[in-house]
Amino acid sequence: MAARAAVTAWSVVQLGLSRQRQSAANVSQRASNPVAKNPVRSVQQMSAVLSRRLFLAAAAATAWPSLTSRAHTATATPLRVGLIGCGIRGRSLTASLPATAKIVALCDCATSRIDEMRQPTAQWRDIIGRFARTDAAACQPWQDYRRMIDAGGLDAVLVATPDHHHVPAATHALEAGLHVYLEKPVSLRIAEGRALVETATASGRVLQVGSQQRSMAANRRACQFVREGGLGPLSRVRLPNYPGPLRDPDWSAEPIPADLDWRLFLGNATLRPHNRRLWVKDRFDVDGVPWRGWDLYRDYSGHLTTNWGAHSIDMVQLALGRDETGPVRVEPLAVDEEMARRLAADWHRKWHKKTPAPGGSFAAESRFHPVALTYADGLRVELLPGVANATFEGAAGRLEIPRNKFKADPKSLLPPPSPSETAEWEGPGFVARPHLQNWLDAIAGRAALHAPVEAGHRTATVCHLINIARQLGRPLDWDPAAERFVGDDEANGLRGGRG
Repeated sequence: MAARAAVTAWSVVQLGLSRQRQSAANVSQRASNPVAKNPVRSVQQMSAVLSRRLFLAAAAATAWPSLTSRAHTATATPLRVGLIGCGIRGRSLTASLPATAKIVALCDCATSRIDEMRQPTAQWRDIIGRFARTDAAACQPWQDYRRMIDAGGLDAVLVATPDHHHVPAATHALEAGLHVYLEKPVSLRIAEGRALVETATASGRVLQVGSQQRSMAANRRACQFVREGGLGPLSRVRLPNYPGPLRDPDWSAEPIPADLDWRLFLGNATLRPHNRRLWVKDRFDVDGVPWRGWDLYRDYSGHLTTNWGAHSIDMVQLALGRDETGPVRVEPLAVDEEMARRLAADWHRKWHKKTPAPGGSFAAESRFHPVALTYADGLRVELLPGVANATFEGAAGRLEIPRNKFKADPKSLLPPPSPSETAEWEGPGFVARPHLQNWLDAIAGRAALHAPVEAGHRTATVCHLINIARQLGRPLDWDPAAERFVGDDEANGLRGGRG
């Protein structure tokens, strides 16, 4: 409950920190920032704001029946959706949104991203061109998602922000009575993920996590095959060795772009001077490699472990039937000379365009270290260099599960997916239409969610466990019921704090 209260308090006051605190942190801010003008509110003022929000939600329920129950009545009027985050993923979700929903508001802390939704560049014209021509001009623009949500007029939101805004944005929307489609990973920290599960459950609204492989027929069939014993008793599971995040960035201050509200981007992360390397993702190169911006740093992300890794680990959780639990032990594996060589080869082959090389050796930089997870039944899941996809090994054979396909060995174990199973996921951009449709069907009461928040939280937790074990450099015992490390105060401090 304490974690939930902390998230709620942040959503009300955190971005309204005073100019004096910003100056102390040597961070300049434009005078036009509407949030920075708000004083830090007292507890009584916060209560008044929350009461007002509940009042607005109740009033909205009278005007819009979709907010009075979990199910949205199917009518000719599309669900009104606000998009939070107009970057690469937000644009792809916009292009994939079924016709029974409509984007009516656009929000991004960098208003140039909103402009690009209305007038897409050449590389995006084929993907969001129709939206730009038909709906974009009528969308209300916002920099602050809290103001967008509190303004009313929405039934749901798509959250496609950097990871450190996932829980605050989703929490604010749920408390306002909105349905939520939340990009993975669910959280930046374990404790805030549990707080979001509690908020979503109490709200009665529908929250779908954007782990779209759970809606892919091929992936669902492969996971069901494993879960029902098709491979026989499992001996082990192997995953790619997804690198973890960088820590403590130390870039020099750069002028804040005119269209960017830097304080809104930072949210509750450490106050730092602006530098484009801290937030701009996949728009410029460093040493000939596309720079991943916020995705690289622990303040904003778990990097590839919670990015690509969340998809593979999600398939493991689903295939093992562990959506309401997790491993009981996590341990970084020893890196001897041979393992260091394998890690280097893995980086050159797989990760060199996604993450910087270590400053020294791979043995000395723990974010690259392989990790083993052990579940209560003794099954071992290993993140190892040289592994291409989630791979399950059992008495009857082996099954590899990448995205929208699978490969059995021997092939007779499981017939390959048919074109009809995979075709709906093909097309320009990063297609998510069937997963969004499942969300809309669940809102209408016609289907069960494929990626509910509890499952998404458990997957994100496994990702966080991996990064925490790497950071501390020692084996950790985990209690998945209590969601606490056993007898380790330092590790437990990383469940919800910075580090």
